[in-house]
Amino acid sequence: MIICKSESELRLMREAGRIVAETHRLMAQAVKPGVTTGELDEIADKYIRSQGAIPSFKGYNGFPSSICASVNDELVHGFPGSRKLNEGDIISIDIGAQYEGYHGDSAWTYAVGSVTPEVQRLLDVTEESLYAGLALIKPDVRLYTISHAIQKVIEAAGFSVVREYVGHGIGADLHEEPQIPNYGTPDRGPRLKPGMVLAIEPMVNIGERYVRTLEDDWTVVTRDGSWCAHFEHTVAVTEDGFEILTILPKQPEG
Repeated sequence: MIICKSESELRLMREAGRIVAETHRLMAQAVKPGVTTGELDEIADKYIRSQGAIPSFKGYNGFPSSICASVNDELVHGFPGSRKLNEGDIISIDIGAQYEGYHGDSAWTYAVGSVTPEVQRLLDVTEESLYAGLALIKPDVRLYTISHAIQKVIEAAGFSVVREYVGHGIGADLHEEPQIPNYGTPDRGPRLKPGMVLAIEPMVNIGERYVRTLEDDWTVVTRDGSWCAHFEHTVAVTEDGFEILTILPKQPEG
């Protein structure tokens, strides 16, 4: 069942989204050569808790950290720890915050210093695919129309859509119905209604689409070792379109 949120619930989700977006602002400032993924986790955990919220991921099905920190060929669910970031790396940081019982969820892939033109194109195309999907959100649109728009941008660029992991509804539970694939046939799936809140999150590989999970039972990597990107916003369907609840600032240059 897809749950439509009341205005009072949306107010709480806007605050959860603000906290997530502000945490990403801190991540954008902190991501640089030499920083460890564990240090990023500490920064995020401290800020989220300072806002009266709880990190959504910490303890979720046993996940040990407050953020997911996935580097280079790691797609999602990477553990923060002692790994230092190097010039030319990329890191996908997924952040969730629960505020007064409601969640916000957003992921962004950051360049560590300067990256190759191919890797920068991966980041640009993945972000573009996210906004191509969001642009179509409004009442009565069928969900897989959004999925198709995301897929079209990614595959036109020669990249691959990961199919094993999808977006989702979000609210009092971190993962609610519906599941939102990043591929599909337009004009299929449930119709969008005002009050639905969705986490839209394209996950894109430079190489083939296939992924595997490491022995830690969490970290997902590309099977062929190619690099990958992950961008995500939490959005609410409104009467005439959509509202992004996890608005992120642009990543600073340099």
